[in-house]
Amino acid sequence: MNPIIQTIKAAERILVTTHADPDGDAVGSLLAMGLALEQLGKQTMLYNESPIPAVYQFLPAVGRIGRRLDAVAVYDAAVVLDCGDLPRIGGAGCTVVSRAASVINIDHHVSNTGFGSHRLIDGRACATAEIVYRLIRALGVSLDKDIATCIYTGILTDTGSFRFSNTNASAFAISREMMEAGVDPFEVAQHVFGSYSLGRIKLLNLALNSIEISPNGKLSLMTVTRGMLEETRTQQEDVDGLINYARRIEDVRVAALIQEQINGQATAADRVRLHVSLRSDGSVDVAAIAGAFGGGGHHSAAGFQIESTLANIKSELLAWAERV
Repeated sequence: MNPIIQTIKAAERILVTTHADPDGDAVGSLLAMGLALEQLGKQTMLYNESPIPAVYQFLPAVGRIGRRLDAVAVYDAAVVLDCGDLPRIGGAGCTVVSRAASVINIDHHVSNTGFGSHRLIDGRACATAEIVYRLIRALGVSLDKDIATCIYTGILTDTGSFRFSNTNASAFAISREMMEAGVDPFEVAQHVFGSYSLGRIKLLNLALNSIEISPNGKLSLMTVTRGMLEETRTQQEDVDGLINYARRIEDVRVAALIQEQINGQATAADRVRLHVSLRSDGSVDVAAIAGAFGGGGHHSAAGFQIESTLANIKSELLAWAERV
C-alpha cells in the first residue's frame, strides 16, 4: 500500500494546513482535503494562520478553517499543502506540525525543500489541487459537489483562468469532471472575479500609482504599504492578484510586488518584514531569484520574505534587473 494512503487510513486525528496568506489553490486544496478526510471518519483540524480572502468565503466548509491551534494538541498526522517549506505555515502552525507523528508534504512547487515523513511533490501539476484530486481518488473518497467546487477553484485560480503556462491537459480534464460532479463555472467565477469592494478598488489605484519601471524597462515594481491598507480600510488578502497589473505592462519581463506585512515591526533602522512576490512572462526563472533571497516557487511565479527597508529591497531588485 502507498505509505501516504497507509498513514492517512491509520491516523485518527489529522491536522490539515497550508501557507499563510493563502491563495485560491491553498484554500481550495485545504478544504477539499479536509472534506475528504471527514468522509473517511477522521477527526480533522483545518488551520491557516491568516484570514481567508473574501473572494473564497463562498467555498463549502470555509468556516471550519481555524486560525488558532492548541499548543499542546497531538496529531497522528499533519498534511501540509502547497508549502515549499515548513516556515511558510507560520510560527504556531510550524511548531504544532513538527510534533505530529507523521508529516505529509503535498506540493507542486519545484523549489520544495522535501520536508516531512512522506512527500507527494509534482512540479508538473498545474496546482496542488490537482495532486489533492489524485490523492482523494486513491483514498476511494466520493467526489461530491462540495469537494469538486474546492478542487475546481484551486485549479481555476492557480492557472489564471487557464491562461498561465502551468495549464496542462489535467487542468481541463479534472475541471470537466468537477463540472460533472455539479460545479457551476459561472457561479465560481462570479465569486472569484465578479466583484470587488470599494476599498480594494481604492487600494488598486494606490498600488498602480506606486509602479516603478527599471531603466532597461524589464522590471516593474509595485509597492503596498501598511499605510495604504489603513487608508483604504483593506486587509492583506485584498492584495491578492494586484501583481498581475504590473506584469502585463508592455515589454516588462518580471514584475515584483513588495508588500509590507501588517505584523512587521520596524526597527531603529526602519527595517520591516516584507513579502516580495515575483511574476515573469516565462522568459525569466523567478524561482531562482527568490531562491537567492531564501524563498522559492515556480519558474514564472515565486516569492520570498525578507527584513529590510523598502529602499534597500527596491535597490537590490533594480540592480538585478540591469542584468536581465
